[in-house]
Amino acid sequence: MTLHHVQHPLIEEILADLRDESTPPEQFRQLSRQLTALLAFDASRDLPSRTDTVTTPIEEADVKRLDADIVLVPVLRAGMGMLDVMLSIFPKASVGYVGLERDESTAVARQYYRKLPKLSGRFVFLLDPMLATGGSASAAVSVLKEQGATKVRLLCVVAAPEGIERLATDFPDVDVYTAAVDRCLNEQKYIVPGLGDFGDRLYGTQ
Repeated sequence: MTLHHVQHPLIEEILADLRDESTPPEQFRQLSRQLTALLAFDASRDLPSRTDTVTTPIEEADVKRLDADIVLVPVLRAGMGMLDVMLSIFPKASVGYVGLERDESTAVARQYYRKLPKLSGRFVFLLDPMLATGGSASAAVSVLKEQGATKVRLLCVVAAPEGIERLATDFPDVDVYTAAVDRCLNEQKYIVPGLGDFGDRLYGTQ
């Protein structure tokens, strides 16, 4: 597994407000979209391209066009906060869904929903904002692999060392792109310092 810790002053500014408990849901959603766009830029820099020709107002020009068949898969429900902006960046992408719910007493993820397009031979961006224990991410990747995915990239906002280690052990071929690598998990398996429950902060629930 290759870990890409995407670092940039703009990312640090956005992270500061995402971490702030006083940030309201509407601003949290906007910040999440901005951060996802920055992660997407880094996570797509090595996607294949093809040569094309266009006519500019001056003359013909050789150009490069994206030549990648992309599938976006948010992990419900928190991953939905990353989906809209990813679709604006990759408007031709297909979309699948994986529903996972964490048991608060055991921190084990339970799958309750899946709806996926064809994945074989396509670039799959798995959207899961918090890589904590790694259990949910590993379960989601397992589902994708069962459906034929071989090119999986995980985009997350914050990752804990425990989750990174778990995913590296379970799926060493999956690349992880994250805006932050935090210190550890607490006894409740929440990322420290983290930013709380991403889904709750995104939608104003408790």
